[in-house]
Amino acid sequence: MLAHRTTPWPLVAVFTAGYLPPYLLPTTVGRLDTGLPLSATQAGAVGSALLLSSASAGFLLASRVERAGARTLARFGLALAFLGYGAASLTTAVPAVVAGAVLGGFGSGTATTVAATRIAAERDPHRASTAGLLSVSALAGAVYLTVPHLGRSHGLPLAAIALTALAVWPLTGRLPAGTGTSPAARTASGPLPHRRSGLVLAVTVLCWSLAQNSLWGVSGRIGLTQAGLGDAALGLVFAVALGAGLMGVLVAGALGPRLGRAMPVGAGTALIAGCIVVSASATTPTAFATGEIAWNTLYPVVLSYLIGLAASLDARGRWAVLVGSASSLGTAAGPLAGSVLSAQAGYAGMGLVLAGGLLLVAVPMTAVALHTGGRPLLPGTIRRRGGTPAALVAAATGTPSGAVPEVGAAEQPVVEIDVDAPTLAVRGAYDTAGPRQAAAAPGPGPG
Repeated sequence: MLAHRTTPWPLVAVFTAGYLPPYLLPTTVGRLDTGLPLSATQAGAVGSALLLSSASAGFLLASRVERAGARTLARFGLALAFLGYGAASLTTAVPAVVAGAVLGGFGSGTATTVAATRIAAERDPHRASTAGLLSVSALAGAVYLTVPHLGRSHGLPLAAIALTALAVWPLTGRLPAGTGTSPAARTASGPLPHRRSGLVLAVTVLCWSLAQNSLWGVSGRIGLTQAGLGDAALGLVFAVALGAGLMGVLVAGALGPRLGRAMPVGAGTALIAGCIVVSASATTPTAFATGEIAWNTLYPVVLSYLIGLAASLDARGRWAVLVGSASSLGTAAGPLAGSVLSAQAGYAGMGLVLAGGLLLVAVPMTAVALHTGGRPLLPGTIRRRGGTPAALVAAATGTPSGAVPEVGAAEQPVVEIDVDAPTLAVRGAYDTAGPRQAAAAPGPGPG
């Protein structure tokens, strides 16, 4: 019993390596702008290309993790990340930097795909994703505190990502190998459950991430040019903000499913919209720090519930990967969208536009959380329409016992999973002792 509750640390490490590039986006884009002959918009485009490559890995590999093997794909992705980001950090030739960033982005996306797939297979996806967010927030905060003291080179944040991938690579030995054409692998290629809810969630999460990273991609420039912070002070603000994010993730982990998913997703997104307005319109260090810290406290909380919501839609992790890849698309477009919006409307105007967009997407995201979560019923009284025990569905998606969701009027598809089990003995094998009459043949065997 305790083994099922143990945090899967190798998986958390792969999650950290895959999610680190988006967390370091402001310093990565800012240093490309100041350390290379690139404009702010061009630097944002490079950041978008990196994250777009990461998203493409998720779309390409969503259904292939079990067949290829989590261990093989994770090692492949981490190797690409190390080579790509490492090469980009060691050169000042713009084409080589772009090529390395795109290659490294595909590697990060591969690692993220493996992590999302395996997290969805965990008994408690929210616990695993919370541990991953804690890890990546802590590491990113350490980078923000350290990098400003090491110089102004564009390659420092890229080198940090490359070294993280290298450090995580040995831990992949504890991930499962490929399953080839096993029953589980064949099931993974079956139809996706909850198609409508999954598509709505993917589209809205794309927009949600776009709004978040439009601000995140230009936060460095807001702090330096509008709020009047120096480089070291800006790094300190980001580190404190990510530290506050750690506290937010701890709170989310402690709450778990107690509040459901609808309230954290809906109310949390509305609060994030307000924080974005404060941060984008800040003209003093205090106002900027307040907005960034409050925003970064709430962002990982809502993100952890979105990851758990996507994982609950499919126990094989395909919706978790596809929704995560859609999020990466929004993340990828964020730096460029933020640069364009701020150039056209100013930072304050950009904040109002992004906040309005977040309030709009909060409605369908909350609706999906309500539709797929239902209301908790008492154990032992729940049966799906049609007679299939709902506890079977709960066990497949990691739903805690005693809080199994009620299925609505629409019949939900049941995924059949082949399980290798010993053939049960037939009834006739346990008859009374003594000679058997000629007509008393054993009952029918398998087949």
